[in-house]
Amino acid sequence: LASSSTSKLRLGSSKRNWLTPENNSRLGPESLWLPGLSAVRAVSSPGGPTPPFTTLSVSQPATAVTHIELHRPEKRNAMNKAFWREMVECFTQIAEDPDCRVVVVSGAGDVFTAGIDLMDMASEVLQPEGDDMARTSWNMRRIIAKYQETFSVIERCPKPVVVAVQGACVGGGVDLITACDIRLCTQDAWFQVKEVDIGLAADVGTLQRLPKVIGSRSLVNELALTARKMYADEAKESGLVSRVFPDKEAMLAGALEMAGEIAGRSPVAVQGTKVNLIYSRDHSVAEGLNYMATWNMSMLQTEDVMKSAAASMEKKSPKTITFSKL
Repeated sequence: LASSSTSKLRLGSSKRNWLTPENNSRLGPESLWLPGLSAVRAVSSPGGPTPPFTTLSVSQPATAVTHIELHRPEKRNAMNKAFWREMVECFTQIAEDPDCRVVVVSGAGDVFTAGIDLMDMASEVLQPEGDDMARTSWNMRRIIAKYQETFSVIERCPKPVVVAVQGACVGGGVDLITACDIRLCTQDAWFQVKEVDIGLAADVGTLQRLPKVIGSRSLVNELALTARKMYADEAKESGLVSRVFPDKEAMLAGALEMAGEIAGRSPVAVQGTKVNLIYSRDHSVAEGLNYMATWNMSMLQTEDVMKSAAASMEKKSPKTITFSKL
């Protein structure tokens, strides 16, 4: 991606079809959260994927916010061979982009994703190369590890990732969203760990991350072993998502508003928080505290702390502060 000037993402360009909501408000059932919607239109990229990508549309809808849209609506955003490669390329560049502080991920059309594109992927997944069992197995392991990287790169990205789900989120979609930091959905969203229905165990992240997201081993086991659908109300109750919206328009407005709040904070503080949250998830409390002390022994030596403290004492929003790029 970085090897060719024509391949660079133009994250600051064109598609500014998000309008910032004026305020937050709660309407309807308590489980539904709505931002101000007076001037907000649905975020969808009619121009199609952003070159050099064929499955992703990338834009900068607001300052320091990058929007990645899965863009194969005619295929229900099914994940083909190109998708698995392009997500790695995209997030690798975003991780190093000082103009990006927050990422929003969504899906074009009425469905977030139908999961893996079996028609496109069958030859590689079901017929790996190899002259004997050992070599075939070695190549299969390499293929699986490559696909795991597609979502692990999201988790490793120091920028917080907000994912917005409408309609179906099936199979690989669950792998994707569990690698994100904040999950939002619409009232009509549903989630399905589909892999046992097609004869395999989920192998690119769901079985590893979902237990840490939901916190109920029994529920995770039920979902993974039965392949039943989980609908929005249960997803919120279980902690898979933090907010439920009445429709896609409201959800995308809320995602942008949330991303703007995060982007308005010190990038030193925000990215340090993400890194340490993930580290603490996978280590003991004592190990997490030790890592945190080592982290902040240098990261506290930033002008961002004094700027933020001064704004707080003056009862000003952090968004009024100009923070240097990180």
